[in-house]
Amino acid sequence: MSRKELLDAVASEVVVCRKCELWKTRKNAVPGEGNPDSQIMFIGEAPGYWEGIKGKPFVGAAGNFLDTLLSIADLSRENVFIGNILKCRPPKNREPLLDEIETCTPYLDSQIQVLKPKIIVTLGNHSTSYIFSKVAIPFNGITQTHGEFFEASILSMQVTIFPTFHPAAALYSGKYKELLQRDFQLLKHRFTNQRSSV
Repeated sequence: MSRKELLDAVASEVVVCRKCELWKTRKNAVPGEGNPDSQIMFIGEAPGYWEGIKGKPFVGAAGNFLDTLLSIADLSRENVFIGNILKCRPPKNREPLLDEIETCTPYLDSQIQVLKPKIIVTLGNHSTSYIFSKVAIPFNGITQTHGEFFEASILSMQVTIFPTFHPAAALYSGKYKELLQRDFQLLKHRFTNQRSSV
């Protein structure tokens, strides 16, 4: 099977999933989407209101800003893959619960194994905490770890992990907006160098 077919198979499981209570309140599950041959994967926290309505990741105000950030890094949605820790929206956009993360992240792990990304960009505390826990890197909050590159082995693959703030943070703070833009400049240089060395 091709990568696209394998990712479609994961998505087919996600849209009918009832493994946690979130299926009862969701409008649509949000499996994630993007280029199956991408070398770079973005992982957010959970779908928000508009994501749940449309079944697509990052389509609200934070998604619009993510598009701006991608352009800073000379990227676009067409050449990346975007997923989330949770595939269904928590009620009232509350934070993911630990048991929800444990129940849902096997889908994310499957997507990582299919994509085999060179770089994983974690957006915010929850996604960074989860990915760091898989590679035994201590996590002390996104403020301390953002903008740094971490080399690690995840699911038997060598990857570069790049934590940064969730784009939603920029909607409420000019400081975070500036930090995100700076981080995506760093990402641009790193990703350009990695592509040219392949």
